[in-house]
Amino acid sequence: MQTNRRDLLARSGALATAALAGCLDDGGTPTTSDAGGSDTPTVTGTETQSDPSTIDEERLAELAAGNAAFALDLHAHLAGQERGNLFISPYSISAALAMTYAGARGETREQMGATLKYTLGGEVHSGFGDLRAALAARETTVDPRSDETVDAFQLDIANALWGREDYAFAEGYLDFLDTHYDAGLRRADFAGDPDGERERINEWVAEATEGRIDELLPGGSIATQTVLVLTNAIYFMASWYQQFDPADTEDDTFTALDGTDSTVPFMHQHLRTNYAAVDGAEAIELPYVGQDVSMVFLLPDEGEFAAFEQTLDADRLFGIFAELSDAAGDLAVPKFAFETEVQLRDALAALGMPLPFRSDADFGGMVENGDGPFIDDVYHDAFLTIDEDGTEAAAATAVVMDESAPPEWGELRLDRPFLFCIRDRPTDALLFLGRVIDAGGAQETQ
Repeated sequence: MQTNRRDLLARSGALATAALAGCLDDGGTPTTSDAGGSDTPTVTGTETQSDPSTIDEERLAELAAGNAAFALDLHAHLAGQERGNLFISPYSISAALAMTYAGARGETREQMGATLKYTLGGEVHSGFGDLRAALAARETTVDPRSDETVDAFQLDIANALWGREDYAFAEGYLDFLDTHYDAGLRRADFAGDPDGERERINEWVAEATEGRIDELLPGGSIATQTVLVLTNAIYFMASWYQQFDPADTEDDTFTALDGTDSTVPFMHQHLRTNYAAVDGAEAIELPYVGQDVSMVFLLPDEGEFAAFEQTLDADRLFGIFAELSDAAGDLAVPKFAFETEVQLRDALAALGMPLPFRSDADFGGMVENGDGPFIDDVYHDAFLTIDEDGTEAAAATAVVMDESAPPEWGELRLDRPFLFCIRDRPTDALLFLGRVIDAGGAQETQ
């Protein structure tokens, strides 16, 4: 797997070198290469949204703004729990929960929509289709050496449903998710072999993420009352448009948030790229091959990290993006790789959607009759590594849903006259019918 990663990054690195040589204007400013190309099969998209020409740009922009707002709300909540390094995929979390949202009704739906910033309402599903089509179109670029369309980066997105064998899911709901998310239903023996099905789902996730996420669902996360698991997996690998020379990498000091120092390898490069000095921070953008996808680093002023992080919202972030402009300078970036595993039940409930996690949640759109299941927990795992060649990232999300407990009537005491019958349930034929008006007189005597 590591060899495959290096091979891909080496190929795209050679492409980046050629692009830099052939796509610089007289002033040396990189120009955006043609990223049109055709859809590639590695991105899972909807058949109805596979053509980039059908994309609704306004809908896509609103989806992106809402997802960014939710992402920063969730990041702030998780960061406030005294976590260390943190990495999540807002796309993966939102996509998995959007599939769940499609079956929500009433107040359950309202809480999810408000918390997840689904301002598009029912059109959020078409919005995700727009986004997948847009990403697919940008997965290829034109090699300036040959004018041929080649891979710019690797991006794999997959969705799947895992439903209990005997559970009566609504066909309309399953068809809807198949159309909009390409999420086919796989029947699972949760009642008979919950841990075996957990391992089966983990194997699917591992395959979808090139082995980077190998145990999304921990032991005990699937139980006999589990009826549905909705999963999303995303894998990304790309080379920097302007790669770092490993010969320039050298150890230096990194000062942690608590003031402690550690020695880590820093990559160095003098480059021309987009940069901004804004109120409270500096920002720099490092594009990947093809230049349509990039990583943006935000460096808050010294001593101001916590204040900047907790006040960063979508409007401010997009404002920083707008301030980025062409500049040149020296850059030093630490190499790093880490993984974040988190259960999101408490965070999502605190952010405004507690009802979906209660047994009285209304996911009636998922089933033929009744209120449907409820969310037991949302599991998320994300991995990231950055080095001189580029970036490898993977994430997966699983929404585990349990069967709602039947309503309780308290205590029923047959301590006064009552009727009773014996019936054939399939036909409702009454085989016996009777009443008891005096239980004392109905005691068998030997």
